[in-house]
Amino acid sequence: MLKSLKISIKNTTKLWFYYSLNKVNFINRSQTAQLILMNQYRQLKNTPNLPKFQDVGLHICSQTDEDGFLLFIFSLIDTTNKKVVELCAGDGIECNAANLIINHGWNGLLFDGDLTQIKLGQEIYEFINTTKINPPKLVNAWITAENVNQLITTNGFNGEIDLLSLDLDGVDYWIWKSIDCINPRVVVIEYNTYWGAEKSVTVPYDPQFQAQIFQHSQYHPGYYCGASLRAFGKLAKDRGYRLVGSNTKQWNAFFIRNDIATDLIPEVSIESCLSSHQNSKSTTQNNWSFISELPWENV
Repeated sequence: MLKSLKISIKNTTKLWFYYSLNKVNFINRSQTAQLILMNQYRQLKNTPNLPKFQDVGLHICSQTDEDGFLLFIFSLIDTTNKKVVELCAGDGIECNAANLIINHGWNGLLFDGDLTQIKLGQEIYEFINTTKINPPKLVNAWITAENVNQLITTNGFNGEIDLLSLDLDGVDYWIWKSIDCINPRVVVIEYNTYWGAEKSVTVPYDPQFQAQIFQHSQYHPGYYCGASLRAFGKLAKDRGYRLVGSNTKQWNAFFIRNDIATDLIPEVSIESCLSSHQNSKSTTQNNWSFISELPWENV
């Protein structure tokens, strides 16, 4: 009883915090500033003064600064239908889709395996002025390679969409490989930095896979999940996408379909999206030694 009460108080506090934050910050200040910024990007589109991709990160709703990169991308390539699908979106507020939904009128389909998070997100979006009438669809589901297409299509999304975001901390490689019901113009996906730029590996497929975290070091936990950026890069090429950059922390990769704006947002190397992790193996050797001995599959 006490535990349930504590959870209820925590969720209620979070709900009202987000309500105040969104009403004052997102709508009154951030939305206008973002529109101005996007217009500036468009004006600089074909000039040498257009900022470099790695310099445009901005945190609004995303975990780090993914929001800024997405604003930059869609300022230059525009949108088709403003549809976004995000897999493992939590409560739908701190995720890659949230800013686009709240401040730019996108239609969102957001999945998470935690029902409490989904319910909280639904309540939060009811409070936000810009999403009261047309809130995103938040769905509680455990995503697998076998059910992902059915889950997306039965919830009203198919064909071309503007954005797909995956952050499952699990079998992300196999999930993306399985998706064929939608054709996203942009894909954002989290990669495992431990393997550097050389290895093309992923965790083996298991529909019930759950990430394992190993804390051999106080400041550098190790993660057994996901796939290397080389693996995602190869899969992206097979699917007709190119790597255009990463978030500043260098764990989320941005891919754009090859038929879109190759002159404005060119392909970058895998190495350039791992430069800040060059010494990760040496600084977290205990984690690395242990994780590298766990099952991995070459792809």
